Amino acid sequence: MADGDREQVGWAGLYDTEEELRAAAEQFRDAGFTRWDCHTPYPVHGLDKAMGLKPSRIPTITLSAGLVGFLGAIVLTAKISVIQYPLRTAGKFLLSWPAFVPLYFELFVLCAAVATMGALLYFCKLGRWHSPLHDSDIMQEVTSHRYAIVVEKADDRFEEARRVFEESGCKDIRPLLEVQEGGASII
Repeated sequence: MADGDREQVGWAGLYDTEEELRAAAEQFRDAGFTRWDCHTPYPVHGLDKAMGLKPSRIPTITLSAGLVGFLGAIVLTAKISVIQYPLRTAGKFLLSWPAFVPLYFELFVLCAAVATMGALLYFCKLGRWHSPLHDSDIMQEVTSHRYAIVVEKADDRFEEARRVFEESGCKDIRPLLEVQEGGASII
């Protein structure tokens, strides 16, 4: 359904309290929706559970990348001090690891930080030029005093979304409109 150069890509329901949002999130979860999200002006305790979200994969990615950096630093220092330049200093072992602890730590932190930033860009879909939430002027209210549930048109149960919004007590249901441009995303 197009509105001039704007196309409806979903529904947005705005709520006035955290409790209403949590209850509505549970209803959407129980109804089997898969392409939906909640937006709030601040973190809402218990919303992840109400949405049925799995734990984030970002901590696993961060730790894995940090360990790769740590092991890379060990291989780097071992290759340099044992194979390429085997100098025995003050009777110490060729791979005297206490001298390299700062390097191990720094490469752990560097790799973990770069991987975390990359994971955030990917999982949070950052880097888009614009969002339908901004095109529909919903985020102006959500970032200050209201709460929203957004259901994408790509959801298999999209036709039922308006009914679930009404059953959850949502008084402000709006179409989510996107301005049609070529290349809407860089990711």
